[in-house]
Amino acid sequence: MSVEDTKPEVAPRTLRPADRPAPDRPAPDRPQPSGKDRRPSAVRALSHAMILAFLRDKILIFFTIVLPLLALPVFALLYGDDSPTRAKVAQIGAVELLDSLDDAERAELDETLTVTRVKDESKALSDVRKGTYDALIRQGTGNTLVLRYSTADPTKASLVRTNVDSLVRQAGLDAVDAPAAYSLKSTEVASEAAEPIEYLTPGLLGWGVATGAVFNTALSLVSLRQRKVLRRMRLAPISAATIMASRIAITLLTALAQTALFLLVASLPWFGLRLTEAWWLIVPLVLCATLAFMSVGVLVGSFAKNEEAANGLAQLLVLPMSLMSGAFFPLDNAPDWFKTIGHVMPMQYLVDGSETVLSQGGGLLDVLPTMGGMLLFGAVLGVIAWRFFAWGDD
Repeated sequence: MSVEDTKPEVAPRTLRPADRPAPDRPAPDRPQPSGKDRRPSAVRALSHAMILAFLRDKILIFFTIVLPLLALPVFALLYGDDSPTRAKVAQIGAVELLDSLDDAERAELDETLTVTRVKDESKALSDVRKGTYDALIRQGTGNTLVLRYSTADPTKASLVRTNVDSLVRQAGLDAVDAPAAYSLKSTEVASEAAEPIEYLTPGLLGWGVATGAVFNTALSLVSLRQRKVLRRMRLAPISAATIMASRIAITLLTALAQTALFLLVASLPWFGLRLTEAWWLIVPLVLCATLAFMSVGVLVGSFAKNEEAANGLAQLLVLPMSLMSGAFFPLDNAPDWFKTIGHVMPMQYLVDGSETVLSQGGGLLDVLPTMGGMLLFGAVLGVIAWRFFAWGDD
């Protein structure tokens, strides 16, 4: 055996090209992005992924956008029903003509008029203007009856005048000593009552925005936690602020899309909503309210262990909040304790503020306290929710 045959074999070396960087060293000609350059791209990437996830969830789109829009014509038909109903009349103190009716006459009157005895005439007159009552009646000088009726509903105004005039004429026919026992003095009261669409639009818009923000936030947090995505995000080179910024951006865009669709549909001739000059203030109002509703969603997502629990908790919060905030019907006749609970909730301020800027001619100074209150609510509840927030199930 020769000397060359006994040389150990040496594995061939793969030479790295001079211009190829080592795996652990950056390329010299490629500048590394700074933290500030990297954050916007991360927000955009996460936002794009969340948008795609939202668009693929047909059920969430239905409950967030389609259902509130479908509720608008349904409630408009219910509140705009012109079928004959009883008119509501406030009786100020003692009225001899009404108090002297026998049981049969009273039962006949109750078929068309609901007469409620009140003491304060000024408050009753204000209620007539607002639409709480259709008319008020009081005893005037001598045998004169004073009737003041609202112009809001011509059908009910005619119903009130016809019934009261019939009672006056019947009393005159029954009188023995005088050709007319009573005289009637009727005057109109300018109505300040809002059209149904003027409070249905803010109410249903508030319900839709709350549903989208609370459900979107809560369900997405629970879903990401269950699939261990939140934990992987936390371990990735991306901050929690970036994740929250993406979620906030998507939810705000969804709320603005809901607002645009609502105003577009409500302004159609069939609904007839007439916007005021300051209607654009609905945009900052909705944005502030969305942040407040998102804090509710984060709180729900922090406690819920699965999507079913998150859905149930969100329903348990959003629906009562909508009812107590006057989203579906006015709260003029609601008990005081019911109204007090509603005043604690952000939807009450969104509904009232939206009605102020959309149909009542309110300006920025009228809704600044409202926006500040909603932001304060969101900040306080957000801190509480973050205290209980968990990245994983364990």
